[in-house]
Amino acid sequence: MEKVKSIAIWLGISLLFFISLPAEAGKVVEVLKIEGTISPVSAHRLDEALKSALEDKAQCLIVQLDTPGGLDKSMRQMVRAIMNSEIPVVVYVSPKGARAASAGVFITLASHIAVMSPGTNIGAAHPVAMGVGMDEEMKEKVVNDASSYIKSIAQKRGRNVEWAEKAVRESSSITNEEALKLGVIDFIAEDIPDLLKKLEGRKVKTPKGFLVLRTKGVELHFVKASFRERFLQTLADPNLAYILLMVGTWGIILEFFHPGVMLPGIVGGICLILSLFALQILSFNLAGLLLIILAIILFVLEVKVPSYGALTIGGIVALTLGSLMLIDPSALYISISLSYIIPIVAITTSFFVFIISYALKAQFKKPVTGLEGMVGEVGIAKSDLNPDGKVQVHGEIWNALVQLNGEVIKKGEKVEVVRTEGMKLIVKKREV
Repeated sequence: MEKVKSIAIWLGISLLFFISLPAEAGKVVEVLKIEGTISPVSAHRLDEALKSALEDKAQCLIVQLDTPGGLDKSMRQMVRAIMNSEIPVVVYVSPKGARAASAGVFITLASHIAVMSPGTNIGAAHPVAMGVGMDEEMKEKVVNDASSYIKSIAQKRGRNVEWAEKAVRESSSITNEEALKLGVIDFIAEDIPDLLKKLEGRKVKTPKGFLVLRTKGVELHFVKASFRERFLQTLADPNLAYILLMVGTWGIILEFFHPGVMLPGIVGGICLILSLFALQILSFNLAGLLLIILAIILFVLEVKVPSYGALTIGGIVALTLGSLMLIDPSALYISISLSYIIPIVAITTSFFVFIISYALKAQFKKPVTGLEGMVGEVGIAKSDLNPDGKVQVHGEIWNALVQLNGEVIKKGEKVEVVRTEGMKLIVKKREV
């Protein structure tokens, strides 16, 4: 009986020992490359990659990150996905020269293991889309919210909370070496093979418990982006969306003033549709779009209604404010760069003030051909005009009628064409 008890106790202890051991996954590592603006496309790709990694029983998902920032909503969606992932997520800021800025800081700090490549940087997470449409109290609330959010992420992952707050409040940005010293990241890796080597044997806590990563000799599965995803990701750039919007506007207006040219209208229409689609992805501000439309109307009115520059100034102000407000303030970590806004405002102003002005002047210019083009021309009477006769204008003989009743124009005298009636010229005597 005692022997049975001993065996039972020994089996129980052994069972508890094996249960307490960290579980091991398969021999696959998924790699997802995210470049450019953090957008709904980025969030969707991460969700799909996590599902694929879970199905493949992957050791981990490596997110190779290089971003200037992006949408607050998409960033938060990605952070939630990473924080609740049953598969360890390794965010690797790579290749050399890459960055994890703005929204990218939150994503990096949320990872189970944060790694950077040499020659990379991380930081500057201060909300940028707050310049227009927010008062000081609202700005403070937004910054406080972002600060609390990033601190909670850093605390959860055991990273440098003080620096995380600085990244939001002071736009602090640091190199990979500084990030390692400050405890922002776990280590530095030259490339993916070096990363896999350093991941070997690391213990990671997930919602399902602890896992020990076994990355030696694993098979890499690179998550390929579909053509549609690549196309949408390219469009999800606020600067590109803004350029497409303005080029589309130029094309439509040019076609309006020169109907039949076709090419400007076709190109403008395509650019306009693409820009509106991109702005929908990026969450645009209707007030900003309406201000840009108002600016275009003011520029066109300036050409037709003399305002001594008042309408042009109003157009420039409306276009500048509209450009600054075009991206919705709720986006927070994304905005249109001033290096694009300033030249485009200048080009658009020149376009309407000079090019469209020239086109309209050409439309209202006095005709120089046909009967209408004869008005104001000087000729010679080829016979007495009493009240009608023949005149020679531009080497051609015309039937003519004297404008004033009772006036007689002698043969050989100079005449000036006043108007035309049918095929007859109405003339008066040309004073010498």
